[in-house]
Amino acid sequence: MATLSYQLYLGFIITIHLGIFLFLTSSVAAAGGDSSGSASGNASSSCSNPHIMVKVKIWVNGAEKEPVGGLSAAFGSIFPTHIKEAHRLPATFSKPLNSCTASSSKLSGSFALAQRGDCDFITKAKVAEAGGAAGLVVINDGEGLLEMNCVGNDTDLNITIPVVMISKSGGDEIDKAMDRREKVELLLYSPDRPIVDFSVTFLWLMSVGTVVCASLWSEFTVSDQSDEPYDELSPKVSSNAIAAKDDEEILHISTKSAIVFVITASTFLVLLYLFMSSWFVWLLIGLFCIGGVEGMHTCIVSLVLSKCKNCGQRTLNLPLLGEVSILSFVVLIFCVVFAVVWAANRKASYSWVGQDILGICLMITVLQLAQLPNIKVATVLLCCAFLYDIFWVFLSPFIFHDSVMIEVAKGSKSGGESIPMLLRVPRTSDPWNGYDMIGFGDILFPGLLVSFANRFDKANKKGRLNGYFLWLTVGYGVGLFFTYLGLYLMNGHGQPALLYLVPCTLGLCVILGLVRHELKQLWSFGAKSPELNPTTGQA
Repeated sequence: MATLSYQLYLGFIITIHLGIFLFLTSSVAAAGGDSSGSASGNASSSCSNPHIMVKVKIWVNGAEKEPVGGLSAAFGSIFPTHIKEAHRLPATFSKPLNSCTASSSKLSGSFALAQRGDCDFITKAKVAEAGGAAGLVVINDGEGLLEMNCVGNDTDLNITIPVVMISKSGGDEIDKAMDRREKVELLLYSPDRPIVDFSVTFLWLMSVGTVVCASLWSEFTVSDQSDEPYDELSPKVSSNAIAAKDDEEILHISTKSAIVFVITASTFLVLLYLFMSSWFVWLLIGLFCIGGVEGMHTCIVSLVLSKCKNCGQRTLNLPLLGEVSILSFVVLIFCVVFAVVWAANRKASYSWVGQDILGICLMITVLQLAQLPNIKVATVLLCCAFLYDIFWVFLSPFIFHDSVMIEVAKGSKSGGESIPMLLRVPRTSDPWNGYDMIGFGDILFPGLLVSFANRFDKANKKGRLNGYFLWLTVGYGVGLFFTYLGLYLMNGHGQPALLYLVPCTLGLCVILGLVRHELKQLWSFGAKSPELNPTTGQA
């Protein structure tokens, strides 16, 4: 029997993962947030240049260091797209450092370095060009990159050198090397980003696979166990006993809890935006590890028991815990070690594998514990999430002067730590490296609807083609495709993923229900059919 404390804990865990991390639903868009398109031509006489990402390669005393990313200005010459077309030149600090007046240091044949502030960017560029510099690198006074535009009516320019801004941390590395009297050389170019990276396809497969796996999980794990422990009981008693036990362990989402999820998500999103710091991210990492261990433990144990019925019968007595299954205890130790190793190596190049495994197990478990009873609740939940996503991406700048969701997803104030509540895959063919990502909300919220569709089909003995599960799965995959297409067409600017996913899943379900004259049954499923258990779809 599930205790009250277990129910409270279950509600807390699901609220955390369906509410707080809903803000990550636009992390798909944030993942490709760097605009790396290139324009043709060598120079511009106006402020019409696109703001493109620039790779700044660094050599210190001839040894190549980690490159730094920068953002080009709306004026000046265009950066080459191929490294062979770029020039490797020494770096020199302007004197004064703000580059607002003529430099006393020799800038000819070098890249001039200037601190942001005290005058406009065009003045800095003119001073550097007058001093003979081959280009200007402006060091920001904080993390992040600022778009350097013209001011006032000063749009008729003839600046012929390239101008780029880099972050404060990138400038600090160069500054430290030059303080040690070491020779620093720079090379600036803007490589093209491929239209499609293999990582997007792999991430799409992982997302769709997680939704399908979670929906069919009971079919994967039940096997033939249902008749073994209850041979001495009548079929009716054993069926009711199993159904009652399963029902206690499931959180049935209501219209009220659906609204609470979205309000909770909005509250935590604003808190993250206002108070984001490394300790806050560490708190989220801890919650992720706890949820990941629980999810991974549940998935492994259920899979093992489905193949080996007797594996869970041996027990041992432990202090405080009492009698526990040896299988469960061994798997728990393995899961805890797995999560600790991931947390300790979370910044390693291979850490995405562990993060994705923990995340997928967590989402499969959450989709087993939380269920939508009918389309009525699904409509409230997904429509609220739909509006939530659009508001915090597109409308929040009118209130907070930033797109709150995108700023939080970037984690610029997290001290170098990244939020782990997402699936990520490294870009393999992208010269900018980085990761393509998808937030848990993009999988969990549509996944609840797809799981409901599978239960509805089973309860009404529908086949795959005349049911809803197959078509909603296809709709989810198409919605993800449109999300990435929108990201590409918008040149990497943040896109709310649920803007595409909700119409392709909930919208498709409603249309199919209308065409098949089953919308009323979908809307009130479980409410007027006491002989059916909407949790299991069994009579």
